[in-house]
Amino acid sequence: MLWLVPTLLAMALVTFLVMHATPGSPLDPVAEGANPLSPEAQKNLAAHYGLDRPLYEQFWIFLTKAMHGDFGNSFVYKTRTVSEIIAQTFPISLLLALGLAIVGGLTLGILAAIYQNRAWDYVSVSLATFGVAVPNFVLAVFLIILFSFVVPLFPTGGWESPRNWVLPTVALALAPMGIIARFTRASMLEVIRADYTLTARAKGLGELPVIFKHALKNAFIPVVTLLGPMFAAVGTGSFFVESIFRVPGMGRFFVISMTGRDYPMIMAVVLTYGAFLAVMNLVVDLLYGVLDPRIRY
Repeated sequence: MLWLVPTLLAMALVTFLVMHATPGSPLDPVAEGANPLSPEAQKNLAAHYGLDRPLYEQFWIFLTKAMHGDFGNSFVYKTRTVSEIIAQTFPISLLLALGLAIVGGLTLGILAAIYQNRAWDYVSVSLATFGVAVPNFVLAVFLIILFSFVVPLFPTGGWESPRNWVLPTVALALAPMGIIARFTRASMLEVIRADYTLTARAKGLGELPVIFKHALKNAFIPVVTLLGPMFAAVGTGSFFVESIFRVPGMGRFFVISMTGRDYPMIMAVVLTYGAFLAVMNLVVDLLYGVLDPRIRY
């Protein structure tokens, strides 16, 4: 918890310096062929956004406001604040693929371990390997071609109805689902062969209590370690997938803010990712003690 503060400060400083060292200005026209602003208009806008101040003063103003949850107004979406955009888009990015990834990955991993070297194991391992090996931007294009054009079951994008959610959810969830499935399978195979699992079976316990009461809880520790950074990565969204499917998630807004040099939005997204990653790692450390009481001592 103490390391969280200097970590976020370092992330903010590095991001701030890299943004201002990059050629170009947020006052330059984003659209190709657009007329540039007059020098007087650029000067007025720079004063309005505080871009005419020294860098150390800009950074200090940003930090003091960010401590109160105020990241300022977006340079691209001028009528909206950055905090408002993040509050609306972050839950979409987080919930879009996380449920499918966790439920699907755990199910595939448990089935693969229980039915080792049988049909379920081969199906689970093949699907997990495919999910890990194929990048989500390649998978997104493949899903659109297959399920929007060849077999027109789902629309190519949008966010108006649950049918629009299917393709981006699968494209985002398949890779983390494959990783969770592989870790769950390996951990479950190790626990299933442990002495206390064999003893539970020898005492006459049924297969379901053995798997879910004795084996799964102990096998879940390596998986929980994996879920911490995965929560943060999925929560901030996949830039390409959200852009190609027109999903109003944080990743899509981040891409637009990069092209428009939207300094407040870029800083806010980077710090949100860093804070969420640090908090999730802290939660994982606490869950270790819940899953295995020996770790608390």
